[in-house]
Amino acid sequence: MDFRWRYADGTGADVPGPEVAFADRSAAEDWLSANWPDLLDGGIGEVTLLHAGEVVYGPMSLHPPST
Repeated sequence: MDFRWRYADGTGADVPGPEVAFADRSAAEDWLSANWPDLLDGGIGEVTLLHAGEVVYGPMSLHPPST
């Protein structure tokens, strides 16, 4: 089974994003760490990690925390 990200805008509505599958959770998280700024610039405000279609965690905001 694979890991995938589900993408949403700032209101929680699903939006299209890169269709990338990962063999394990670590690879999915490494990819997100490297690509979240581009996702945010592309209109994706939050992500949810899925494994075999089931939620692992999320939604998680891609916006930096405000100080």
